[in-house]
Amino acid sequence: MSALADRIDRFTGVIGRGVARLALLVVLVQFALVVARYAFGLGSIWLSEAVIYAHATLFLLAAAWTLSANGHVRVDVFYAHAAPRTRAFVDLFGALLLLMPFALTLIWLSVPYAARSWAIFEGSREASGLPLVFALKTLIPLFAAMMALQGVAQAIRALAALKGPR
Repeated sequence: MSALADRIDRFTGVIGRGVARLALLVVLVQFALVVARYAFGLGSIWLSEAVIYAHATLFLLAAAWTLSANGHVRVDVFYAHAAPRTRAFVDLFGALLLLMPFALTLIWLSVPYAARSWAIFEGSREASGLPLVFALKTLIPLFAAMMALQGVAQAIRALAALKGPR
């Protein structure tokens, strides 16, 4: 089972590191948009939406990688000073009773939402906007699926820690 958790970590790591490169793109394009708007009076709905799409992609697809690296914010008043077995129990509880139900519910609710968007190849409401709203909406169930996968890896690691020597 540990091998499965390792494969999940590698999978989310590859995707997370891949989309992390979007952070630089978001900053550079947003900077260019601000300069163009305030220095030259120019604007671009297409580029503005591209920044929003890249930002959404970055956060939604890097979330599972962040979870695998323990980078998510948690209230760790007790967790930080807890014994390894207590941490493993908290991680197992969090993965099975909080993360997994949330992720599965989000998949259940967002797949029809994205499917309706794909059925009409939904585009921007702006005339010169990006015609890719359907792709943006697809990120929601992908986010949920990747978080569920990472939750499985987290649960496997927590179970291994609980079964290990005291």
